[in-house]
Amino acid sequence: MPKNIKVSDIMRTEVAYATLPGSRDEVHALLKEKRVSGVPVLKDGKIVGVVSRANLLKNPEEEQLALLMTRNPVVIDPDGSIVDAAKILMEHNIRRLPVVKDEKLVGIISVADIVASIAELNITDHVGQYMNKTVVPIWTDTPLNVAARVMELAKAKAAPVIDSNLEVVGIITDRDVISASVIEDSVEMSDMSNGSDDDEWTWESMRDTMSIYYSVSRVKVPDIPVKDVMVSDLVKAAYISGVSECALKMKRNKIDQIPIVNANQRFLGLLRDRNLMKAIVEN
Repeated sequence: MPKNIKVSDIMRTEVAYATLPGSRDEVHALLKEKRVSGVPVLKDGKIVGVVSRANLLKNPEEEQLALLMTRNPVVIDPDGSIVDAAKILMEHNIRRLPVVKDEKLVGIISVADIVASIAELNITDHVGQYMNKTVVPIWTDTPLNVAARVMELAKAKAAPVIDSNLEVVGIITDRDVISASVIEDSVEMSDMSNGSDDDEWTWESMRDTMSIYYSVSRVKVPDIPVKDVMVSDLVKAAYISGVSECALKMKRNKIDQIPIVNANQRFLGLLRDRNLMKAIVEN
């Protein structure tokens, strides 16, 4: 039974993490290297925050880790059950949950870890009831930076990619976006007037101005077409597929979502890994 499985049974004890003081560039490199969605942030050995791909994409010009991270993160005790962990992950809409004992980080449990356990529980409930029927499709030739913004506005971590024939030919995720992004440095200029009586009515007057040049560093998502970075080798499932069956597909293929199709291979919806956790939380 899921309630008998403890967090300590499935958590990972080798945890990638960032430390304060730290920089955005260090976190950006860490997320790309480890291919994870986020990491805990430590200060003097204690967890003080978490930083994710979403934090970087929402604040592309912020360089200080302390200002990027989410403070006061929720955590869980290693003796908690995976059902408890699933409830917290769903309630807070997060993917990773730091495991803390006596104020010390001892591990991390993720949505993927819970899904891997679900794969072994022989849950035969149909996944059709857990899939997202409302999704935001992205056209294959949409620039990646535009697609990233669309996904951000839609609060979507993944989106199906369709071609000109309206067929689903791939999946794009925030992991693909951050993997393709780069840190770009530029120099920008601002004009400042020396006049002391400037107001909104004096714009036609002549002023002595001085130009201020300053450097800007930001996370830049390139404008390459989505088809260049999307996952095109799709793993699909039928509407009546079992929960554990789909969980096993996600585990074996190391994927976060599966397109759900009908008998004619027409797209019906997107099954996210986090959706599968409902099978152990609601039952």
